[in-house]
Amino acid sequence: MLLKFPAETVPIQEIPTDYNIKLFIKREDLIHPQISGNKYWKLFYNVNNYLENHPESPYLITFGGAYSNHIAAVSAVGNLAGIPTLGLIRGEELANKWRDNPTLLFAKRNGMNLKFVSREEYRHKEKLTEFLQNEFPHALIIPEGGTNKEAVAGVKMMLNDQTKDFDYLCTAVGTGGTVSGIAEFCEENQKVIGFKVVDDASLENKILELTSMRNLNLIDSCFGGYGKIKDETIRFINDFKEKYGIPLEPVYTGKMMQKVFELIHEGYFPENSRVLCFHTGGLQGIEGANLLLEKQNRNLII
Repeated sequence: MLLKFPAETVPIQEIPTDYNIKLFIKREDLIHPQISGNKYWKLFYNVNNYLENHPESPYLITFGGAYSNHIAAVSAVGNLAGIPTLGLIRGEELANKWRDNPTLLFAKRNGMNLKFVSREEYRHKEKLTEFLQNEFPHALIIPEGGTNKEAVAGVKMMLNDQTKDFDYLCTAVGTGGTVSGIAEFCEENQKVIGFKVVDDASLENKILELTSMRNLNLIDSCFGGYGKIKDETIRFINDFKEKYGIPLEPVYTGKMMQKVFELIHEGYFPENSRVLCFHTGGLQGIEGANLLLEKQNRNLII
């Protein structure tokens, strides 16, 4: 087994509010220094089951964008285990710029080979996957974001006896794997809120392929679009770190927590509710975000 169950559970920290609810955050970002947050659990069964059945000449292939947490995590897994990895990166224009991108530079330093494909070609990942599986029949091809049924099974490990006492479970939603796992394995009385950071009309159908939505509500928290960072989000993230000592990144958990505080202010949660938010990691993305913000002469994320 390459990825192992941590010896200690990650901490749950209370976030004080001025309202009559109890707010907490589960620090999945602390689970591993390089394979952080939900990525660890989404890869857990994907990688371990594959290595158990392919002990000789393993090969990991996956997809992602320029600042993908998933690309960073898979490259770290490959480096940790000495397994060759290949990342299909969205955007041909990045082929000569990867040295200026901290995420892609990290992946290369971990030994990942990068293949840059056009955005049009990237939209048809099913065809790309079929082609790659024919070319590398013994490879494990992990979908974008790591989302599949094995990932959903792994996300179950984010839930434990400590999480059973909460009324609401909150997570950011990109490709839908994490929220599907939480909704699938939470207690029947718990309500799950998925905070969408992408404007994807097909997201609900993707989630329904992985779990029922009996206790799940999806809320928009794009704040201008995926990868777009508003000044108010930067202020929120910096204030949050200063007040509570917890770093947030600006694409997933930062936007989720910003929206959670808005909902609290609007009275969305009934009085005396116990609300648990999952910190899904991705802090490696802060460096890349700050490079873009610096070029725009804007305030940086501390």
